[in-house]
Amino acid sequence: MSQQYTGDVEVGGPPQRRELPGLTVTKLAVSEMANDVYLLTSTATGESLLVDAAADPAALLALIGDADVRTVVTTHGHWDHHRALADVVRATGAQTVAHPADAGDLPVPVTRPVEHGDTVEVGDQVLEVVHLRGHTPGSIALVWRGADGADTLVFTGDSLFPGGVGNTQGDSARFTSLIDDVEQRLFDVLPDDTWVHPGHGADTTLGAERPHLAEWRARGW
Repeated sequence: MSQQYTGDVEVGGPPQRRELPGLTVTKLAVSEMANDVYLLTSTATGESLLVDAAADPAALLALIGDADVRTVVTTHGHWDHHRALADVVRATGAQTVAHPADAGDLPVPVTRPVEHGDTVEVGDQVLEVVHLRGHTPGSIALVWRGADGADTLVFTGDSLFPGGVGNTQGDSARFTSLIDDVEQRLFDVLPDDTWVHPGHGADTTLGAERPHLAEWRARGW
């Protein structure tokens, strides 16, 4: 990881970039909702993928620059995560990726629907799709595992943050679904040093959050 990378970015501020063996991740915050946007680039091929074209097309296109963006993944259908999607797709010609359950909420057609267990490629790098049901019916996370086993990243959208899971509007069934999926599909299978890149705010790790799972479940949010 780049020594300069902290994951703390501010709207209107510069992006932060972390370089890992095989993959570069650039994080930018945009909009009044302080959405996190991630540009992933294969270091071997130069191909790029954008996670959540949230807002501010000018800022996102400046972030992209001359990068070879071939894919935009939308983690879920909430409006604040795809307001710039049409502009980014128009400018790049990228394919759009989302879960079918949320595809109807997006402003452009989803050209590649994905389900739990599917993979999405960015150059020679592979991202695993994890369906996390509860914040929305079609929320997904993306897991990247470094080739040497030393690094694991998960891009969680609004399903997992520092301090808890995503908002389920007080619906106990949705909360149970989400925390069950987060626990079984992330915490139970990924190591503690897995770096969590959420849809808003600061980054965290699974190890930092794991001790609080029972607390989250008890409080119901």
